[in-house]
Amino acid sequence: MPNPLSAVSPLDGRYAGRTRPLAPYASESALMRARVQVEVEYLVALADLDATPLSIDAEQRAELRSLYEDWDEEDADLVKTIETDGYGEFSATNHDVKAVEYYVRLNLPEGLDAAQWIHFGLTSEDVNNLAHRLLVSGAVEEVLLPELDALVDQLTEMAREYRDLPMLAHTHGQPATPTTWGKEVAVYAARLGRTRARLAGAVDSLAGKLGGASGTYAAHVAAYPDVDWRAFAREFVTDLGLSFSPVTTQVNPCDDLAEVFDAARGVNNVLLDMDRDMWLYVSKRYLGQEAVEGETGSSTMPHKVNPIDFENSEGNLSKANADLTFLADYVTTSRLQRDLSDSTVKRNIGAAFAHCLIGYTKAQNGLGKVVPNEQVMREDLHETPEIIGEAVQTILRREGDTAAYERVKELTRGKRVTIEDFYDLFDDLDVSEDVREELKALTPEGYVGVGADLVDELE
Repeated sequence: MPNPLSAVSPLDGRYAGRTRPLAPYASESALMRARVQVEVEYLVALADLDATPLSIDAEQRAELRSLYEDWDEEDADLVKTIETDGYGEFSATNHDVKAVEYYVRLNLPEGLDAAQWIHFGLTSEDVNNLAHRLLVSGAVEEVLLPELDALVDQLTEMAREYRDLPMLAHTHGQPATPTTWGKEVAVYAARLGRTRARLAGAVDSLAGKLGGASGTYAAHVAAYPDVDWRAFAREFVTDLGLSFSPVTTQVNPCDDLAEVFDAARGVNNVLLDMDRDMWLYVSKRYLGQEAVEGETGSSTMPHKVNPIDFENSEGNLSKANADLTFLADYVTTSRLQRDLSDSTVKRNIGAAFAHCLIGYTKAQNGLGKVVPNEQVMREDLHETPEIIGEAVQTILRREGDTAAYERVKELTRGKRVTIEDFYDLFDDLDVSEDVREELKALTPEGYVGVGADLVDELE
């Protein structure tokens, strides 16, 4: 196995341990296996047609399916050998899908005369479009969505634990109406839950084609004109777990893949926002970080505990979004019926997902290390009494004071005020004693509305 330190990409080097869960869906071997699956299942489907003389019994079907169900490195090496060097009776194909066809031919069950039926009437894109969608679906459903679910759970648990902890909010970077830490975390949980659902829906809508060289079923109809090949293709594709694209060129239009990439970007944008806000909360000391034994925060400043996980997550999610934007823009176009430029581009889908995966796991690590610093939060609120000005002018408006806003603005705008300055204002107001007591009962810590209760909006 190559030394990760010699890898060209950090995805297979520094971060190989984190990206390994994607290997069954993003590697060259995974693509070969998915192609074998399509070829095998297509062969079996042809045998189920009354029109063809092909017959495959239950034992032979099981043996054929074992070609992809028991796939290993030796199988991948053989396919690659057929492609690059040739093997047995086959010269080097210099064609990856043809190499898969020959691989299946070499491994037909004993007694099954079916070589001529493998890849019957198909073009490479019939196999590739299905294989890629199977891999994308698996990568998202089996790897990315579970990590997002873990993040949602992590945020939800934190929101509930700290629902009542008051905190000074900041709008435009300036002190603003207080909130609670739990409510702020709940916002991220809710946003992530919505974008996660959109990603899952996009994957559920992935659609495949099986229409031949230019999408007309021409070769199939020429061989067996009485077969309803459109119905056959629909059933075959849906049996693979995909939706069906009935009208295509040789290429399956990749609008469905673009929707997946766009949905993943939406997820990442929420987490990018969270990463940056968490970084700022750490810098303001609203969040403390647990130091990891033996870890170095700075090469020169021994005291530092840097928010490296949020920074790493931000970097990887930004790279992922750049790749996802490129993929979404590129895969939806093809010169006329077909060109091969998208083939090499689609090989990078796994890399985009790998950066997503690193970003998700690093965000989890970051959240696992932070603890709200209640003392700092409360001190900040206590030292910023001007934030009750909104409540003061709103209550005075209720009481009919048309100059309430201007009155509070004159007291507070651009000035450092104390709670006593507000009390002096209250004593000079022409209001009832009940209202005066209501105003004097206002505190920055208590001015959080129903922030704590909003956490209950999370499912």
